[in-house]
Amino acid sequence: MSTTTDLPVPDQIEGAPHPRETPVLYGQSVAEAAFLQAFNSGRLHHGWLLCGPRGVGKATLAWKLARFLLATPAQDGGMFAPPVPDSLDIPEDHPVARRLRAGADGGLLVIRRGHDDKGNLRRDITVDVMRKLQGFFGLSAPDGGRRVVIIDAADEMNPNAANALLKALEEPPANATLLLIAHQPSRLLPTIRSRCRELRLLPLDAQDMAAALAQAGIEADSAAMAQLSGGSVGAAISLAQAGGAEIYAQLVALFQGMPRLDRQAALALAESATGKANDARFAMILTLFDLFMARLARAGVTGPGPEAVPGEAALFTRLAPHAGAARTYADLSQSMGARARHGRAVNLDPAALVLDMVLQTEAEARKFL
Repeated sequence: MSTTTDLPVPDQIEGAPHPRETPVLYGQSVAEAAFLQAFNSGRLHHGWLLCGPRGVGKATLAWKLARFLLATPAQDGGMFAPPVPDSLDIPEDHPVARRLRAGADGGLLVIRRGHDDKGNLRRDITVDVMRKLQGFFGLSAPDGGRRVVIIDAADEMNPNAANALLKALEEPPANATLLLIAHQPSRLLPTIRSRCRELRLLPLDAQDMAAALAQAGIEADSAAMAQLSGGSVGAAISLAQAGGAEIYAQLVALFQGMPRLDRQAALALAESATGKANDARFAMILTLFDLFMARLARAGVTGPGPEAVPGEAALFTRLAPHAGAARTYADLSQSMGARARHGRAVNLDPAALVLDMVLQTEAEARKFL
């Protein structure tokens, strides 16, 4: 029987520290400044919607805001009021920070997907989980202070859970702040979105990516990771752990000899995806092949962007010389993606699937050389 510590955690990326244990948030100074300005102005919303691409730091920001709110006294304007804060940072040895790391602060409630009887994560946040809000708000706030709720992720609520949250947003108790993390805010009820102030987080550039990866203990080419991950630290960590940069470099090298394709390299790439032990590599190859095609198609319209690996820009210039080529690659990517999803669902031979994708791309690329 699984213990609580053995169960999968929905709000933590494998191989990375939990957001509550991440001391520094990189690349989101604009969102931080917006929240701090609202706090200092005395117009703090009860509901905040933290949105943006997956993996850019939304959960880390939510925990940072929770630490700040629970550790910072309200500004009452009196003669002996504490100084106005100029940062959301709270020292790691602050009592609130220590309690939050230990999961022992009564002023915070975290709502996320629960587990079924077999220890598997449920697909969504149910109303039973959301009903914890009612009990939490029914308790007296610790030391008469604030109460903070983190919902991670709000776009994973089922309809009944969403309606329960809406009631809490319509009649929030005093000194309560709800932090809603949303990867796809369009999935939320319009009435929920309208009752929250939005904080939009942005993809990280190479400099911030380097700092974030170093903090997570990940050694990787930050410039490459910033490009391949779309500026998502979470995606960059997953890529780094699966050798994503090396696989992508293989794909670029594979087509650099066009119009003559290196058939031996193509076979080696395809065969590296076979076997149960290589399931993760197979999935990563499919993901990066889709990314390769997307970047290739984009280059036909806007020209090559910053390189993810050396030689990429020159290759894309040759293979995608105009917008017509871009449309061809975009259509091919869509059809190959559909076939890949079907192939995985019916356990199609991974090597055959990967090799077929390579050969289809070769056939289309020859038309533009």
